[in-house]
Amino acid sequence: MKTIQEIITNSPSETKSFAADLAKKLQPGSVLALYGDLGSGKTCFVQGLAEAFEVEEIVNSPTYTIINEYHGRLRLNHVDLYRLKSEADVLPLGLDELLEGNGITLIEWPERISSLLPESTIHVYFDFVDLNRRRIRIEYNVGSMKA
Repeated sequence: MKTIQEIITNSPSETKSFAADLAKKLQPGSVLALYGDLGSGKTCFVQGLAEAFEVEEIVNSPTYTIINEYHGRLRLNHVDLYRLKSEADVLPLGLDELLEGNGITLIEWPERISSLLPESTIHVYFDFVDLNRRRIRIEYNVGSMKA
């Protein structure tokens, strides 16, 4: 059974706060697929999760490094597939190991590897409402998150 939650945030700080609240429901091994245009709030959302997991490092988009790993209460794997074209480009990166690990894995531009995503993946969609506001929609299967 699929659950859908939607919220509109009015600022980057509200997006981070929403992510921090969501972090309380994540479990080791959670995979979040983050969909949205450039500048739609995906990295801001990841920063909120990182703060909630007590990551002390600066969290930036890994567009050029592809995978950033952060250490806090749980390991956060931040993956950005923007520069990759296909699943074949992803396989040598060891993404399958991240998807099966005990950390939290966040994937920007997940449409490039949709067939590799686990069934328990939490799908998070970011849309522009206006200059400051974002609509964030989360879709997940029951059991993918804590109640």
